[in-house]
Amino acid sequence: MDFILRAEGVDLFYGTQQAVIGVDFTLKRGEVAAIMGSSGSGKSSLLYCLAGVLPPTNGAVTFDGERLSCLPDGELSALRRTRLGFVFQYGELLPELTVEENAALPLRLAGISKDHAHAMAGQVLKRLGMSDLVRRRTSKLSGGQSQRVAVARALVHRPDVVFADEPTGALDSANAAAVLDEFLQLARRQKTAVVIVTHDADVAAKADTQYTMTDGVLAQRVAA
Repeated sequence: MDFILRAEGVDLFYGTQQAVIGVDFTLKRGEVAAIMGSSGSGKSSLLYCLAGVLPPTNGAVTFDGERLSCLPDGELSALRRTRLGFVFQYGELLPELTVEENAALPLRLAGISKDHAHAMAGQVLKRLGMSDLVRRRTSKLSGGQSQRVAVARALVHRPDVVFADEPTGALDSANAAAVLDEFLQLARRQKTAVVIVTHDADVAAKADTQYTMTDGVLAQRVAA
């Protein structure tokens, strides 16, 4: 089976506190996986291990066959810029930039010209219903609009995997459902795999594979 991401025996400690306990996890190319758990369950810590942001205390995370902990810092940073995408609960947009500039940021960091990067960002923003707002500064957007820009930024460079940490947690139910549907539809169209961590069963239900995390332990959720 063609896995883009694999974790084997991953532990993560913060000092003497263990946040992730012996996690095994696999993600196929183009798969959407949801990790559901309450606050403090360790799901965000696991997400950052899978993304190479936090090195595991024990065990290994491999991305496309390469062990992340063995990559030099420069190569790991380049991998996160070019082959991974991130969506956070509160968007984490740059308020001094426009919608178009925020969405195009991964392309500009990769050395793509401004005109080409903005054209590519415009195509993704159009699919997310944001064409009329490309020149607006993100400080002037609603919560739902901001998350659509965050989704565009995560997907614009057609990454292999997007990591989403409570991507709709700050939105009302109507906006949350719409943004999530648009996000996953676009990711699946691009064949981008997605790992979502969430406390919301309705969000997890949209995934191809569901997991639950309790006190640092991950288990696959089996449909009734």
